[in-house]
Amino acid sequence: MAMAEKRNDKPERPPKERTGWLSRIAPGVRNAFAKRETPENLWVKCPDTGEMIYRPDLEAALWVTPSGHHMRIGAAARLRYTFDGGVFEKIASPVIADDPLKFPDTKSYPDRLKAARKATGEQDAMAIGYGNIQGQPAMVVVQDFAFMGGSLSMAVGEAFVKAAQEAVKREVPFVIFTAAGGARMQEGTLSLMQMARTTLALNEVKAAGLPYIVVLTDPTTGGVMASYAMLGDVHLAEPNALIGFAGRRVIEQTIRETLPPGFQRAEFLQERGMVDKVVARAELPTVLGSILQTLMMGRAQRTAA
Repeated sequence: MAMAEKRNDKPERPPKERTGWLSRIAPGVRNAFAKRETPENLWVKCPDTGEMIYRPDLEAALWVTPSGHHMRIGAAARLRYTFDGGVFEKIASPVIADDPLKFPDTKSYPDRLKAARKATGEQDAMAIGYGNIQGQPAMVVVQDFAFMGGSLSMAVGEAFVKAAQEAVKREVPFVIFTAAGGARMQEGTLSLMQMARTTLALNEVKAAGLPYIVVLTDPTTGGVMASYAMLGDVHLAEPNALIGFAGRRVIEQTIRETLPPGFQRAEFLQERGMVDKVVARAELPTVLGSILQTLMMGRAQRTAA
């Protein structure tokens, strides 16, 4: 007769976690020395020298590398660096239809806008801020090259016009930081129309006797260069910024000549009178403040007279 199997009704216990003696003595020690995740962008490569730069050091230097290369920065950082103490009022831009022409592309225009908005945190390529620069109230607009190449669009045109109107309303100078690869092809002629609209808006600023200062950053090209980027009372530029209408290769192929070294760079244009002064990023608030205070002083004298 077969013997009955012995049953074990007790539930099985899960295996004990094996811990080291130090963890048993001091339970919090494992968490204290736990592996930390290292950000992927902790180090940034200098475009000029290839040197790897510690990101916090680069941020402290306003995104200017030890070699002097002025890296491109977004609208939020630009406004923060420009206004006194980084304090400013952000002014909302008018809401514009996203895809007025239903432009066909390998990727839909609304999807491109959605991706750009997610990446930059801005609604379009131009942001508006109001605050003090060295104590002088000013209206400032910034083009962000990270938003679809800073391209001129209906939304950019509307933002520019609103900022110009606000400058007139508040009786303050108008300052722009340009950065663009040209007109936005997804909006066709509607984009090109903004060249005329922004020029008309500037006429109102100048009719009110208010200064319009342009700071050209890398790169400023195409329709932006051919319109409001070249209509300032004073033109400043960041070091080595690319400034021009068409690209170097296109020009060389058209005129069948080799262009000189440094062609279309800020320093080259300063030598030839298209740029009044090349100013390092850290010095821009001081230089802008001095210019604005001087020009507004002249306006006050004219008004008094």
